Amino acid sequence: MPAQNEKIGLIAGNGKFPFLVLDAARAQGYEVVVAAIKEETFPEIESHGAAAVHWLSLGELSKLIETFQREGVRRAIMAGQVRHKQIFSSIRPDWRLAKLLLSLATRNTDSLLGAIAKVLADEGIILEKSTWLLEPLLVKSGVLTQREPTEQELKNIEYGRAVARNLVQHDIGQTVVIAESACVAVEAMEGTDATIERAGQIMRSLDSEASTLSRALTVVKIAKSNQDMRFDVPVVGVKTIEVMQAAGATCLALDAGKCLLLDGQKIIDAANAVGVAIVAEGK
Repeated sequence: MPAQNEKIGLIAGNGKFPFLVLDAARAQGYEVVVAAIKEETFPEIESHGAAAVHWLSLGELSKLIETFQREGVRRAIMAGQVRHKQIFSSIRPDWRLAKLLLSLATRNTDSLLGAIAKVLADEGIILEKSTWLLEPLLVKSGVLTQREPTEQELKNIEYGRAVARNLVQHDIGQTVVIAESACVAVEAMEGTDATIERAGQIMRSLDSEASTLSRALTVVKIAKSNQDMRFDVPVVGVKTIEVMQAAGATCLALDAGKCLLLDGQKIIDAANAVGVAIVAEGK
């Protein structure tokens, strides 16, 4: 249980994830101070019961630290997507972040966010796992839907996992889309949904008479072997199922214990409604 009036900070990106964290924290007795990113956070966060909401732009690391210190925040959670292309194109770093960027050996999100976490810790603000308050929403192992994967989908998953494991080693992306053990699309900076959409476009562009590939796609989304659960945790929601259906994807494979189902049971219901199989392996 939290100490009386204990505050936690929420660094909020876009999507539903920050709202889930905020609700869970309040339900467990925490006061939540939100650092809302102007370029990403949904404006509805203002009326969602936080003790305070402070708006700041990407790159204002000093302002973030000063805000949390002024509010008495000693623990924080980073939740919600900050689009990769925003990080590396729209960011206007203050002096502290500029210095940090110059010190990075590699310019990927893991390096950047890991360095930010270290700076926060040096200032007395510990960044907790983003799933800390949301353990029930972590995907469980096994087949989650009414329909089990077909034999071909299982082959796609096996191949897709092998491809994705190599992909995440280079911090390129966490999602691959497979058709009949052929890699149709891999995720880079565009994000999961855009990757799935692109795979659907590729398949529709093929000459149906000349193509030997089935139009049915399998989506494989994995976590890194050393996944830092403080940030960039794999997430899926009902929208993922909607995008899959539009693209012609029939199966979704996830890593158990390391991926969040943002919409809980609703995502399973949505998958069952359109005949998509969801399976998780691991923990």
